[in-house]
Amino acid sequence: MKILSAPQLKVVDAYTIEHESISSTTLMERASRAVADKIRARWKVETPIKIFAGPGNNGGDALAIARMLGESNYNVYVYLFNISGTLSSDCQINKQRLLDFLAVKKTTLGTPNIEFTEITSQFTPPKLGTDDLVIDGLFGTGLSRPLNGGFASVVKYINASPATVVSIDVPSGLMCEDNTYNVMNHIVKATITYTIQYPKLAFFFAEHEQYVGEWEVLDVGITDPVTEETQTPYYFTEQTEVQGMLKKRSRFAHKGTMGHALLIAGKKGMAGAAVLSATACLRSGVGKVTVRTPEYNVPILQTCVPEAVLNVDVDPNCFSQSFDTSEYDAMAIGPGIGTGSYTVQAFIEQVSLSKCPMVIDADALNIIGSHRGWISQLPRRCILTPHKKELFGLISTTRNSYEELERTRELCVRQQIYIVIKGAYSAVVTPEGNVFFNPTGNPGMATAGSGDVLTGIILALLAQAYPPDFAVRLGVYLHGLSGDLAVEDLCYEGLIASDLVAYLPKAFKLLRDNL
Repeated sequence: MKILSAPQLKVVDAYTIEHESISSTTLMERASRAVADKIRARWKVETPIKIFAGPGNNGGDALAIARMLGESNYNVYVYLFNISGTLSSDCQINKQRLLDFLAVKKTTLGTPNIEFTEITSQFTPPKLGTDDLVIDGLFGTGLSRPLNGGFASVVKYINASPATVVSIDVPSGLMCEDNTYNVMNHIVKATITYTIQYPKLAFFFAEHEQYVGEWEVLDVGITDPVTEETQTPYYFTEQTEVQGMLKKRSRFAHKGTMGHALLIAGKKGMAGAAVLSATACLRSGVGKVTVRTPEYNVPILQTCVPEAVLNVDVDPNCFSQSFDTSEYDAMAIGPGIGTGSYTVQAFIEQVSLSKCPMVIDADALNIIGSHRGWISQLPRRCILTPHKKELFGLISTTRNSYEELERTRELCVRQQIYIVIKGAYSAVVTPEGNVFFNPTGNPGMATAGSGDVLTGIILALLAQAYPPDFAVRLGVYLHGLSGDLAVEDLCYEGLIASDLVAYLPKAFKLLRDNL
């Protein structure tokens, strides 16, 4: 699914209007009805609803929603802010439709269930309690500057209340992409955002969670012309996409045809990282995995992962010496290897010499972060899987997630590598500068060893000759899906990394069963 910019959203709206020979008001009616349907399904008719509508098209949506909820007998209080005396044409049309509806209601029932107030100067705000549902329709995707003055005061008033808040398309005040220069306390804090047709880039950044809240994309049939104007580097991965990446296993498959993976992992005291990565690799379909590890870890690995072959380092305590990797189909290096001087030298030699597809994670990333000049020596199309702190070692600290993402894109294009920014909506950034946000995963996965499991999954897919772009996107999706399946049976607090490994077969099965 594409993630379009604010200007591109205008393009697809205009194309839909022209392509379907409908009016902009009809398209607005379609979007408003989708939001109204969600509200009716989630909140009882007894819920008092306070609607704050701005002078633009977002306000037009809000006025249409007010009319539709009124038709369903909700008690609705509408506040239309028309300070400048100018409404957009669609907002004006929906204002008149609402007034006409109120006139009919008054004639037939005597007392309409909608109270309409148009604010042209001073605003006396209504009392907002815990039982109230506020619908935020002040400003949408067309906003290009921070809110100030009276509108900022209205936003602060809404945010200070205990009411539940629904935002239409985007929380008022939030820019769709870059909020570096925004005034963040002038943004509505929504409980839920019903966004129209496409998710917005700003939704995927951690610092915006407090504004966006829970969010859901509503399909209202807006058509993308798929032209130069709507090309984007940003995408939200869907299940059907990753299902299409899965290979069918031959009936005549054997361990020699399913890939030989090499995992360089574990120093003294960190055998667990090697165990987690190796078991995840084996649970992801690889034919054979060899673990390069110091002698100290041998008894642990032979006990915990008897299926793995061990390649024992000459140093009993750490990875200290590079070696020939020509017999392996893919390699992963980093989990628990440490950053000692011998390991640092062995790492750069190993990475420089190895020609097979590669995953670089954990301590290997810390080594690169301390020797940034070595980034240029990384093999093209290798896969790096940093968490935030490890990423900052590669790109330096940034002001916000948008700048972090743009710097990561620049690095991937310059060095022709993949980087997975791990976290909620883990972002897979490609050598072409494209970004694929992942939908699976949950807060229970914020636990030690979770990243080691991801390394093992991606390694297994690479060894099975999945192209790097498929291996990394499919691996990230499966990793999150195994966490989601685990949480269904367990809980966020009780989830540990080995649970992710245990649920990997179920994740694969779910994808295959739904093909």
